[in-house]
Amino acid sequence: MSLWKIAWRSIEQRALASALTAFSMALGVALVVTVLVIHQVVDQSFRRGAQGYNLIVGAKGGRLELVLSTVYHLGRPIENIPYKYYLEFTEGRFRQSVDAAIPICMGDSYEGFPVIGTVPEMFTELQYQEGQKYEFASGGNFHPGSEYEAVAGWQAARKAGLAVGGTFRPAHGLIEKGAPAHTHRPFTIAGVLAPTGTPMDRALFVNMEGFFHLEGHLRPAAGAHPQEEPAEGEAHDHDVPISDDQKRITAILVSTKEDWLAAALAKQINEDSVAQAVMPAQEIAGLLDNIVGNIQLLLLLLAILVVVVAGIGILVSIYNSMNDRRHEIAVMRALGARRSTVMVVILLESVLLSLGGGLLGLLLGHGLIALLGPTIEGETGVIVGAWAFQWAELILIPGLIALAAIVGYLPAAVAYRTDVAKSLSG
Repeated sequence: MSLWKIAWRSIEQRALASALTAFSMALGVALVVTVLVIHQVVDQSFRRGAQGYNLIVGAKGGRLELVLSTVYHLGRPIENIPYKYYLEFTEGRFRQSVDAAIPICMGDSYEGFPVIGTVPEMFTELQYQEGQKYEFASGGNFHPGSEYEAVAGWQAARKAGLAVGGTFRPAHGLIEKGAPAHTHRPFTIAGVLAPTGTPMDRALFVNMEGFFHLEGHLRPAAGAHPQEEPAEGEAHDHDVPISDDQKRITAILVSTKEDWLAAALAKQINEDSVAQAVMPAQEIAGLLDNIVGNIQLLLLLLAILVVVVAGIGILVSIYNSMNDRRHEIAVMRALGARRSTVMVVILLESVLLSLGGGLLGLLLGHGLIALLGPTIEGETGVIVGAWAFQWAELILIPGLIALAAIVGYLPAAVAYRTDVAKSLSG
């Protein structure tokens, strides 16, 4: 009989205790797998959201705050900048360095989703990821002359029940779903974006010209009365001319003609007193490495600690069984088994329990991911495959073998020192 079979027979004799010990190891490994996958989801979601343009130009203030509010719609925008400053990128001094400059206006919401004023070029001149252009699941882009048309992100449309041809009324301010709010005139959905896996999926985009006509979105002209919203059912006088001096925008998404131009352009913009320019990829990399990365490392260390505790459980389980197995070990020795052979059998038993629990943990971890996958995709837009293994998981198998050898050494040493004559006589 091979040593592996002898070790397996020993495990079968203590089936319940062995199963519980292996299951504790499985829970630890499943926790490690879950932490690794969650880290991948967070990292992928944040990094994908910061692609498609080189710079974000906005009001002076916190750099990370500007990126989080503009790209991920987290928190409130810092302040607004003059619309005329945006014209510097399309007609003025920055034009030679810029491939695309897209203005965005923020401050409204609908059913908890941000409503963003922008231009149709948002979906034609920018990419949501390198080599990935925006596509429409239904309908199409809004037209420059249709002031009250909108485009819905995939997730926002699905959760808010919006479809092409439907309408919605933005609320003034960032209002949570179900909270009372002052609403503006309706916008009509012209198209619904295909899923992108970025924060764009969780936003509604309206024609910027229509956005300017809403109450509170313009700076009053000299000597003019404050802008008022028409009552429901009344026609909105959108023929009233709006001067550029009245317009304010939240930020500008800038794509430079060459990547190396981004740093030079940012330096030039930051020297102005009007606005600041940040590189979103750098800010997000710093956030992930310095904050999110440390949290992920802490969670991973806690998960590894659970695995180590499960390994100690294997040690305790085998060690407590040694008193009952002294006679069995003595018989093996009397039949010609060497001390080293008996020691190897105990070590193999520890390895079987550790690897068995580890493999079960991998199945549990990825099974849990399969169950949570639809929820993760719905909340973040990131598609998580149940069997999308991480490279770090390859360390688990040799790590579990090493752990099994360490925790199995003590009971193996006890078996090695078993007194054959005393055990047989007892």
